[in-house]
Amino acid sequence: MITNSNLHYSIIRGIIDNGFAPSVDDLAETLKADKEEIIKGLYDLQEYHGVVLHPNEPKVWVIHPFSLAPTNFYVKSSKGEWWGNCAWCSLGVVALLKDDVKITTTVGAETKQIEINIINGEIQEKNYYIHFPIPMKNAWDNVIYTCSNMLIFENEQQVDEWTKKHNIPKGDIQPIEKIWNFSKKWYGNHLNPEWTKWTIEEAKQIFREFELENKIWDLGSSNERF
Repeated sequence: MITNSNLHYSIIRGIIDNGFAPSVDDLAETLKADKEEIIKGLYDLQEYHGVVLHPNEPKVWVIHPFSLAPTNFYVKSSKGEWWGNCAWCSLGVVALLKDDVKITTTVGAETKQIEINIINGEIQEKNYYIHFPIPMKNAWDNVIYTCSNMLIFENEQQVDEWTKKHNIPKGDIQPIEKIWNFSKKWYGNHLNPEWTKWTIEEAKQIFREFELENKIWDLGSSNERF
C-alpha cells in the first residue's frame, strides 16, 4: 500500500543515496506497486505539502529539505552533493546526513561567495544570520518563492540594504547557529519511514522551544499540518 509516509521516505532515501530523486519507475520497483499507484501517491503527497512536483508531470522538483533543481545553496559531504532550497533547508540536509558538511552559498544571493562548515555537528562560522521575510503561515502559498528568499547575511545592515534594493519586506533575522539547532529538531524525523508533517500545534511548540517569536513565525489557528 502506498502511503504519504513510505513514499516520502523512499524519495528522501533515494536522494541521499544517489544525489537525485527516484523516478516513478524506480519508486514502483522499490515499493512493489503499479506506476499508476505511484503517480496517484505523488499527487496525494503534493496535496499534503510533502513534495512539490513539476507542473506538468509527476516528477519531484522539491522535497524539503532537498531541491532537485539548482539553487543558491550547494551542500557537499563525503557522502555526496545536493542542493538545499534555502539556508534553513540546507541546514536540514546536514541534519539528515549526520556527516561533516560544507555549504557553499552567496550573501543575499548576490556576488559574495561564502562557505559554512559543519564539523562534528558544530557550525564553524557562527557570525552569519538568516533572514526570513515570508510569514510562515503563507509559506505554502508559493513555497518555491518562500524558500528562495531565506538567505544568509553578515549583519542586519546588509538585510536592510537588501530589502530596500529588491523591494522585499524585512522579516525576522536569526543567528545561523540557532537555526542550525532548530533545523536538527525540525528535520529530525524526515528520514523516518513513519514520517508525518508536524501539526500546527506541534510546529508552534517547536517555534516556542527555539524562541522564534517574531510575527513571521505566527501560524494562526489553521488545522492543517506544516
